[in-house]
Amino acid sequence: MQGGKAIIEQSTEPKRILVTGGAGFLGSHLCDRLLAEGNEVLCVDNLFTGRKQNIYHLLDNPRFEFMRHDVTFPLFVEVDAIYNLACPASPVHYQFDPVQTTKTSVVGAVNMLGLAKRLHIPILQASTSEVYGDPTVHPQTEDYRGNVNPIGPRACYDEGKRCAETLFFDYWRQHELGIKVIRIFNTYGPRMHPSDGRVVSNFIMQALAGEDITIYGDGSQTRSFCYVDDLIDGMVRMMNSREGFTGPVNIGNPGEFTIRELAEKVIELTGSSSQLVFKPLPADDPLQRKPDISLAQQELGWEPSVMLDEGLSRTVGYFRELMASAS
Repeated sequence: MQGGKAIIEQSTEPKRILVTGGAGFLGSHLCDRLLAEGNEVLCVDNLFTGRKQNIYHLLDNPRFEFMRHDVTFPLFVEVDAIYNLACPASPVHYQFDPVQTTKTSVVGAVNMLGLAKRLHIPILQASTSEVYGDPTVHPQTEDYRGNVNPIGPRACYDEGKRCAETLFFDYWRQHELGIKVIRIFNTYGPRMHPSDGRVVSNFIMQALAGEDITIYGDGSQTRSFCYVDDLIDGMVRMMNSREGFTGPVNIGNPGEFTIRELAEKVIELTGSSSQLVFKPLPADDPLQRKPDISLAQQELGWEPSVMLDEGLSRTVGYFRELMASAS
């Protein structure tokens, strides 16, 4: 982890940029941002959790190209930079095929690092706050090494991402590769998969359908929710940060809310008559999650600007439209 003055080197010359997982929730928003800056984008996705609907609006853009490909197989392309986002990110999806999840994080990282090494280009790894596991330190700083169960049902994702970070830093030390690593905290917004099992999408879909809202545990566990536009801004700032600054850097909103508070906000915003229903907490589910973003503020000049009420309102609007178009 590097320290120093915040210097953001905004590129003025368009680049050809590879985004793995580019048809996913975060990836599609990143593609939007990179295209808006004048770049060419090669979006790679195997569509396991990514969706063509997320990128339909980009398919006619001459600077956008979509390739259906699984990153666990080598990829031979010519690009100027890589954002590696490929991996199912919700428990419902990453536990569906845990072996493939681990392979996507680990073998996918090997393949993308190999490509970056061959082309002598920078590469950014979208890591996760799950590397901290069920933390014993609060809030979580980047030097905290985590409290992860390596053999639990979430380990395919948690340990896969931890190993990917190991690979990135070994390529940096051994091959002097230009790496950037961010740790993403809970992110929400339009284009979330409606059945991904994440708490924000779950609550909104249940509220809009007038169903009971399911809370696992007693609802006192906390999360920090970052709106997607803020997250993507932090990600791009990290890629454009000063040479030699590798991270890892926490990117998330330090506003901390209990799961029950989130449910109550969703009910209020949707005007729903949903009731709260409590079920047992899943194994290894973290009880607290809050980022310390001091390093992002110092190095990237970044902090989130969209507060939870505003972001939830936008997200509810998206899911309303989604449900209306499906009916």
